[in-house]
Amino acid sequence: MRQSYIMPGFRPTLGFTLLYLGLVVLIPLSTLVFTSFKLSWGQYLAIITHDRVIASFRVSFVTALIAALIASFFGFIIAWVLVRYPFPGKRVLDALIDLPFALPTAVAGIVLATIYQPSGLIGKLLMGNFGIQIAYKPIGIVVALIFISLPFVVRTVEPVLQEFDSSMEEAASSLGASRLQVFINVIFPNIFPALLTGFALAFETVKVFDIKLITTKDTKNTKF
Repeated sequence: MRQSYIMPGFRPTLGFTLLYLGLVVLIPLSTLVFTSFKLSWGQYLAIITHDRVIASFRVSFVTALIAALIASFFGFIIAWVLVRYPFPGKRVLDALIDLPFALPTAVAGIVLATIYQPSGLIGKLLMGNFGIQIAYKPIGIVVALIFISLPFVVRTVEPVLQEFDSSMEEAASSLGASRLQVFINVIFPNIFPALLTGFALAFETVKVFDIKLITTKDTKNTKF
């Protein structure tokens, strides 16, 4: 007897999926790997130790670390407010959190660079009143990374807060614990794994490569 599948057209769908995976992911990655095999160790070391490459690594990791820390802090606060407090416009704010998911990173980079450049809407105010330039500087990269990575933290922490048993807080309060003690000893240990996961997602640097190219002009001359 022929095996039946729940989903109709399983074989064509599987074939299309494997074809798409091969064309978009496997072939480009395999080409990159095979091309690197043509280099000698001396050529490979010369490339990865080049000044521009080292500067790019520095910009990527330092800005990603700073942005991940800031996004983790504010992402936790936003998730806490969305779960614990009712307020007008809550659904609108909850929907806006997912806006960076819908925007391509290149589009987000262009928009942020346009807004924060010295002649932009916000950049003109910051440059004229405080002498701070955001676009084409490391701080601009950090702002772009926070914009992209903040939803990862919020959406990772929010379900954990929703499923948290409030009776544990009530038990700790009945035993005389203050609100700070309840948060440090009861709430934070339970949500820390989710917060750490959100930080790891926010720290990733590969998917925001387009934003970094747009928001900084010359990584070789970027100083921290």
